Amino acid sequence: MPRKKENPIQKTTGKGGNYRKTKSGAGMTKKGVAAYKRKNPGSKLKTAVTGKVKPGSKAANRRKSYCARSAGQMKKFPKAAKDPNSRLRQARKRWKC
Repeated sequence: MPRKKENPIQKTTGKGGNYRKTKSGAGMTKKGVAAYKRKNPGSKLKTAVTGKVKPGSKAANRRKSYCARSAGQMKKFPKAAKDPNSRLRQARKRWKC
């Protein structure tokens, strides 16, 4: 008996919208993170660090780490790095990289 495949399409809006639109900064929504945590108990996934943070705080270190990782993505995908409307560039902007 064949296994039923789950819908691989990730919605960005409407019912089940777990990801932000590119224009609003890409990345996952709070609702999306909650849905991911339900499917993967014990995960420590969090939303973006978008506000002001104290230097050296956990949030500041998360931001620094994300910015470093996404800088590597900019090198790996130069086409996305050049396009100011790419999800990568918009997410970096939202994280204040």
